[in-house]
Amino acid sequence: MPDQDINYSVDNGIATLVFNRPEARNALTFEMYDSVAAISESLIKDHAGIHALIITGAGDKAFAAGTDISKFRELSSADDALDYERRMDHVMGLLESIPIPSIAAIRGACTGGGAALAACCDIRIASADLKYGFPIARTLGNCLSITNLSRLVYLIGAARTKEIILTSRLIQSAEAQQIGLISEIHSEPLQRAQELAEQMKGHAPLTISATKEGLRRLRVKAAEIENDDLIVQCYTSEDFKEGVEAFLAKRTPNWKGR
Repeated sequence: MPDQDINYSVDNGIATLVFNRPEARNALTFEMYDSVAAISESLIKDHAGIHALIITGAGDKAFAAGTDISKFRELSSADDALDYERRMDHVMGLLESIPIPSIAAIRGACTGGGAALAACCDIRIASADLKYGFPIARTLGNCLSITNLSRLVYLIGAARTKEIILTSRLIQSAEAQQIGLISEIHSEPLQRAQELAEQMKGHAPLTISATKEGLRRLRVKAAEIENDDLIVQCYTSEDFKEGVEAFLAKRTPNWKGR
């Protein structure tokens, strides 16, 4: 269940999950991912009296700036790589499957694993300083699973997904709203998320759950493609090890393509 880096509470029928590592821009540890999975699973099994879930990050610098990069030093084999991505797919899949509305209230950086979690939510509200993306082509040299790629394609289209990953640029708020990645730009994303959650409390729960599940099934059907070879190729490469060490040393990686 939730650890010290996750705050979870329920107030007046609205659940709130807060990534609570502001000193690390809310970078996600494996334990934090496990907490997201446990909370999601509990809501899938029993959400009586809970009408919406809001996810946000502590502080004003980041929603979540991806996985804690130091954790990647623990990956050394093909099995490690596949286990990591399957773990991520499990967490994201559970969050995506909760039968109540989920709203991401985003300030600042929303990158890597944070961006993947936000993409699993039904609605995204962001502040004007949003920076959303997966800059892995210039930082770590790993890859997204097909499941995560499919969520991005579902949200912003294949061409733009390809462009932002290949260029490693981050989408800012005005563009994010224009392309439908976020619903609104708001000076107080959490406050606006709470307003929306209150609004949806009075809506038909079966309509909400059926709509969410139907759309999830459509996306899943399109993502039933094997990708183990791609994950192993990236995560067991010399480049990935170089990317991790370069990131932690705050230097530019020396890519070799192997």
